[in-house]
Amino acid sequence: MKHDSEIGVALKAGHPCYFVGFLPKPEPGQTIADVCRAEAHFVRVVAERHRDAEGKPVLIGNCQAGWQIMMMAAMAPDLPGPILIAGTPLSYWAGVRGKYPMRYLGGMLGGTWLTWLMGDLGDGVFDGAWLVSNFESNNPANTFWKKGYNVYANVDTEAKRFLDFEKWWGNPVLLNAEEIQFIVDELFVGNRLAAGEIVASNAERLDLRKIKSPILVFCSFGDDITPPQQALDWIVDLYDDVDDLIANGQTIIYSLHQSIGHLGIFVSGKVAKKEHEEFTLNMNLVDVMPPGLYEMVLIEADENSPRADLVEGKYIAKVLPRTLDDIRALGYNNAADQRRFETVARVSDINQGLYRTFVSPIVKSLTTQTSADFLREMHPNRVAFRALSDQNPLMTPVPSAAEKIRADRHPIEANNPFLALEKMASSWIVTNLEIFAKTREAMTEAMFLDTYGSPLAQAAVGLKAEHSGAGRAIEHDLARAETRSKLEADMRRGGFLDAGLRALLYVLRGQGADERQFNALEALRKRAHESERLPLSQLKDIMRRQATLLRSNEKKAISTISKLLPDDPEARRGTLMTIYDVISAAGELDSDEATRFENIKRLFGMTELTQPKPIRGAATNRD
Repeated sequence: MKHDSEIGVALKAGHPCYFVGFLPKPEPGQTIADVCRAEAHFVRVVAERHRDAEGKPVLIGNCQAGWQIMMMAAMAPDLPGPILIAGTPLSYWAGVRGKYPMRYLGGMLGGTWLTWLMGDLGDGVFDGAWLVSNFESNNPANTFWKKGYNVYANVDTEAKRFLDFEKWWGNPVLLNAEEIQFIVDELFVGNRLAAGEIVASNAERLDLRKIKSPILVFCSFGDDITPPQQALDWIVDLYDDVDDLIANGQTIIYSLHQSIGHLGIFVSGKVAKKEHEEFTLNMNLVDVMPPGLYEMVLIEADENSPRADLVEGKYIAKVLPRTLDDIRALGYNNAADQRRFETVARVSDINQGLYRTFVSPIVKSLTTQTSADFLREMHPNRVAFRALSDQNPLMTPVPSAAEKIRADRHPIEANNPFLALEKMASSWIVTNLEIFAKTREAMTEAMFLDTYGSPLAQAAVGLKAEHSGAGRAIEHDLARAETRSKLEADMRRGGFLDAGLRALLYVLRGQGADERQFNALEALRKRAHESERLPLSQLKDIMRRQATLLRSNEKKAISTISKLLPDDPEARRGTLMTIYDVISAAGELDSDEATRFENIKRLFGMTELTQPKPIRGAATNRD
């Protein structure tokens, strides 16, 4: 739809792109597991088409597509390269009080029985228009007034943009009833994905800890559909601390926007020109980052920025180390709130069982394909547009009248009193709708907390009052931990490159990475003769291996570097110069980095180092 978009940015950077979408109507019997397997096959075919590529396919998923590819990556962890999920909910109960009321919706509706009803009325098919209207009801001021008023207040310029957006947003696909029921039962109300409680049809547990690809999470404080807590708290659900995450070999990087809304994350031109462009340009940096939890921060670059020649784009991407406490600081549920959501899940199971036993057979017997099609056509979102279209006989005079008006347009002056009155009335309407929305949200939250916080309600569904909260059902695979003897043997295994990368990671210890440092490393790698050039995938493996050795026993890993170096002084000097080129690419070294670099110089037998020349014409990581 737009050049300034995730796909547009990737195409502009020279990457071949493939788009995965749903057909308007689902295949009979299609399930979410089937979609995951189809996506895995698709990724496999794409990889086969590009065997010469240095890495695996990068996957980008927005909202629902995000958790869909995360499930696929858990089922087939060897297929994808880096994964970017934008505005994707993975921890569905998470949030903070006073904000993001959509997480209470399942409780206010008594669970997911209503989804079954809509599927039955649709003759086994769920109309995605209900999801659109559900999202839109969250912001009545925009839905019922601001969006339409903006079109007609700026009708000479806004019509095309409005129609382009509504054709994309307001044209939902249909889902099999089983598909949407899986989504609401397992994800939105059950919150079973992060807990590892979803079991595929082949009896395989979908455990997000199995994903080995780097994961880049993009979310926004202005997103009331997928707030940062829902986008990030799955990490806290999965891991006890960062050491646990690192031991599992996962690299997770998140980036926070301060204000953009849910749809803006995907379709805003400003976001595409900043965040998505930087994500695309720095995807290789994401791919080679050692396991850990990081935040990507974008800083505007200018001609005064150190080593501006190594900056790709208008911003400098910095990847900074973070802990789980940084995610918890964004806000999270206490134990009492967790019990409330567990109670909702139990109530949902009960109500769904009652509906399917006593009501569903009656509804199904009264539903036909004709009645299902009629109900879909009568959805308010469709009727609203059809009523103002050429399909309505009452609109017949409008086209000719519109042509006459266009031929003699006379915009009024900006100081026209009626225009001022119009804007005042519009502002008054918006203010009152926003007050209504905030009042409704406060009442919804209070009702939810009181209803599902009741000890009687919790006891009635089988929860004890002193229950400590939702436990993790994930079986931690401790067999991945390597034996100390193997790690110690690897300390002395390797050569020039292993020693150089180990020294580089040691100097930058705990500081994360800067795109200028990675671009400097890329320039040096690509400057090598083609026969000697190290593939990026191999560089990634060595980086991760050396990071593991440093974490296991830093003192011994550093002391054994000299054993990996050849006796050739010039070769040692060249390697040391390369290390300095990379660590200094982000500017002056701080005191700790300078001290660690002095230690490395002694290990290399070089107490003095000639100031290297800056790397010019650095290869970009878009290649």
